[in-house]
Amino acid sequence: MAQGISFNDTPSIMLRWAIIFFIVAIVAAAFGFTGIAGSAAGIARIFFFIFLVLLIVSALIHVLRGNPPD
Repeated sequence: MAQGISFNDTPSIMLRWAIIFFIVAIVAAAFGFTGIAGSAAGIARIFFFIFLVLLIVSALIHVLRGNPPD
């Protein structure tokens, strides 16, 4: 089997990136870099919503196949 990132790992990777950008935004805001903080917060927000959409789509596909979430 090929090693690397599988499709199932995508939501957790995107959530990790959203958390990283959120932390960068908090640190940048603490030091007064408002431009960097705003950009990092915006990127974190985008990643969060992408993660949320992928989670909902994944749950719907799982339910429609007849396998309810565990």
